[in-house]
Amino acid sequence: MSTPTASTTTTLVVGATGATGKHVVLQLLQQKQNVRAIARSKERLLNSLDEIVPKSSEDFAKSLEVTEASILDLTDEELQKATKDCDAVVSCLGHSMTFKGMYGHPRRLVSDAARRLCEAIEANRSGEDDKADESKKATKFILMGSDGVANPAGGDDKRSLGERIVLFLIRCLVPPHRDNEAAAAYIFSKTGNPKLEWTVVRPTDLINGSVSKYQLFDKPQGSLFGSGAATRANVAKSMVDLILTNDLWEEWKFKMPVLHDLN
Repeated sequence: MSTPTASTTTTLVVGATGATGKHVVLQLLQQKQNVRAIARSKERLLNSLDEIVPKSSEDFAKSLEVTEASILDLTDEELQKATKDCDAVVSCLGHSMTFKGMYGHPRRLVSDAARRLCEAIEANRSGEDDKADESKKATKFILMGSDGVANPAGGDDKRSLGERIVLFLIRCLVPPHRDNEAAAAYIFSKTGNPKLEWTVVRPTDLINGSVSKYQLFDKPQGSLFGSGAATRANVAKSMVDLILTNDLWEEWKFKMPVLHDLN
């Protein structure tokens, strides 16, 4: 049986106005958790919540703390302030699927943001005495990836020759894919940090839809394309569950679960 956390958590969400990030924000608020977000516009973020549940912004506007900025424009000190005392940090950042979004700057949005957020968390906790703070849990970092990004630790089944060729072409021609791979590799390098625990949620083919049952697997299932679907709401639900459910986090920390909806 799942063991929910006993107290209210504080979570920072980046990529909060995106198609998945807005679900993370809303679901945490619905669970009466404290939520911080970094977004260019608080108004746009509140409007995005209303797109999911009408008038939800009226209920949660006062419970949501928003830093209005582009994350890579923030100074190190501002990022440290945003992550200070957070139980979890969730990155749902991604590149817009437009020509400018895919081939313009910043090319390393996801990986640079992951690196700077982790550095901010570590800076905030660098002065802690390990023995004096044994009871203080590590900060959780949850990164949204995709099942097209291989687990740097190995363990994924070997792709077919055709799929490996496709992934090679995507890696060469689509900068956001390289960025997602670099972010996963950086997060993997943080394994063993006593102050920072992580997981990378790798959904299969993303679709819109409401929350339903989902399952986490330890590696990609089936072929690269068409092997299943994952609603963005369920991706968000898995992240919220990881934050709020102790034994689920213990099962998947330092791992890269692949998410599928259950029909």
